[in-house]
Amino acid sequence: MTALRHAPASTRGSVAIEYAFILPTLLMLVLGIMECGRLFWTYTTLYRAAEAAARCAAVNSVLCGTAAQIQAYAATQAYGLTLGASAFTAVTAACGMQVSASVPFTLFIPWVTTGSSGAFDLITLSPVACYPV
Repeated sequence: MTALRHAPASTRGSVAIEYAFILPTLLMLVLGIMECGRLFWTYTTLYRAAEAAARCAAVNSVLCGTAAQIQAYAATQAYGLTLGASAFTAVTAACGMQVSASVPFTLFIPWVTTGSSGAFDLITLSPVACYPV
């Protein structure tokens, strides 16, 4: 019983060292999950805005009669994102009215710097939605 009361002097700092090894890995995992969630949310919001604009272009010629009106409508449908109408493109395709978006997305990766040579943390999100006329 007395052997369990006190840890040997040689193992007293082992918890702090193990914590120092595990903490950066755990933080990268948690922050990476959060960044993936932000990436998926942004893509879903862009896709939903493109889909709503394609539908508007197909069924409402008063509100979405021209390409500029369609693009402006798509920008208003991207809730939570501050995008201009130039992020969207509206064309008539074989499938009907097609609206696409092209938006750069920067991942926040802690403890990693990209430098000026390359941006591996920059992703271009390009959702495309089509609605039959």
